[in-house]
Amino acid sequence: MTLLQCKELTKTYEKGSAPALNGLDLDLERGKIIGLLGPNGSGKTTLIKIINGLLVPTAGKVLINGRLPGIESKKSIAYLPDKSYLADWMRIAQIVDFFDDFYADFDQQRALSMLELLDIDSRQVFRSLSKGTKEKVQLVLVMSRTAQLYLLDEPIGGVDPAARDFILRTILTNYSEEASIVISTHLIADVESILDEVIFLDKGKVTLQSSVDAIRSDKGKSVDETFREVFAC
Repeated sequence: MTLLQCKELTKTYEKGSAPALNGLDLDLERGKIIGLLGPNGSGKTTLIKIINGLLVPTAGKVLINGRLPGIESKKSIAYLPDKSYLADWMRIAQIVDFFDDFYADFDQQRALSMLELLDIDSRQVFRSLSKGTKEKVQLVLVMSRTAQLYLLDEPIGGVDPAARDFILRTILTNYSEEASIVISTHLIADVESILDEVIFLDKGKVTLQSSVDAIRSDKGKSVDETFREVFAC
């Protein structure tokens, strides 16, 4: 069964304004790491929020495992937003305990092990952390769930290059063949090595959906080079 389907998906925020999503059609299969790529304003974050049930489409629909977004779909989706969402006053250990209580598929030991590998003291208060460390903690929490669909919005945007390799290894080693991971990012060259497939968005539409291997063989270019050519950046 297809993991995710978007059919004629449209989202307009204000009457008379250009739609953030404009009749978008998209199918995603299981067992893939997918780059969701596009310039600012292309609709990436809007699409991710609709899939996660945080926004309601103006028209069209999303199906996760054949179901509309709701309580059941949320059980199978692990979402990393592009902004911090955790309570600043909590210690990291308390946040880990909260996730363990809230999500039935959360692996507390996996989370604590990853925090230790990142040299992050779980006794620290979340507000005391740097922006990059906060993002690492949030990614650890998301990847410690056994989800079917991981939605990661700019997961490496605020971390130093040394930590990016660890984060990418974490993504690679913490999902099953029954799951897929969607990574929205501007740092294409940094994530290209782990991607199976890419989706280019422009003005709320899918302009390209292809395997990474096909892009390299057909175009003789990397995904990053293809992106720069398509969007002239």
